[in-house]
Amino acid sequence: MIKFKNILFCSHAGYTYCGSCAAHAYKQVDPSITRRIFILGPSHHVPLSRCALSSVDIYRTPLYDLRIDQKIYGELWKTGMFERMSLQTDEDEHSIEMHLPYTAKAMESHKDEFTIIPVLVGALSESKEQEFGKLFSKYLADPSNLFVVSSDFCHWGQRFRYSYYDESQGEIYRSIEHLDKMGMSIIEQLDPVSFSNYLKKYHNTICGRHPIGVLLNAITELQKNGMNMSFSFLNYAQSSQCRNWQDSSVSYAAGALTVH
Repeated sequence: MIKFKNILFCSHAGYTYCGSCAAHAYKQVDPSITRRIFILGPSHHVPLSRCALSSVDIYRTPLYDLRIDQKIYGELWKTGMFERMSLQTDEDEHSIEMHLPYTAKAMESHKDEFTIIPVLVGALSESKEQEFGKLFSKYLADPSNLFVVSSDFCHWGQRFRYSYYDESQGEIYRSIEHLDKMGMSIIEQLDPVSFSNYLKKYHNTICGRHPIGVLLNAITELQKNGMNMSFSFLNYAQSSQCRNWQDSSVSYAAGALTVH
């Protein structure tokens, strides 16, 4: 059976911070088979207990316009599980927006042959993550669909109100890396329950934890039906190396799911 990439995992910070890391993920895109790109980003600005769909038809990028797939949007809307984003929310939210130029560039050679499905993911309960995972699993099973999971990793420092430090790891930035790589290892195991338990134990400030939870549940659903998949992280970076309590940093990771 031909292997294909179905999920990319990458950050949504400023390109000078995470661009080179994210490139490791977008390098995995095969524009010759990709026809629809689902972009799942966390909501940073509005409280949202479900997922939300955009109210516009296209997203503009500096390269070319990206068309939102109204057919898929119609299917999702009929489930009754989604809200509509206001234009203001859409414009304020960066977790989807930052992936649009990457998407446009990666798909440039087939720019008239694909659509995007942006989905803003709220603060979902574990049971909601399962519900949305089950819903998206049928789309994930299609090799012509690609999912982009938008998430940074640890946000460390006083301004993020998070300062977990395991002194046994050495300097603070080493402790952050160890914490992140624990979470990354669990994601590679494709186990949504273990990932939830990790978050409950360490409270790591992974902003895309709910999009990650949704996709891990979608993968679990497909594994029940015998699909063989593996996930691996390709790159890891930090915006700066924290060495004292006044420092702060955000971590970034890039990864891809391969369906065998």
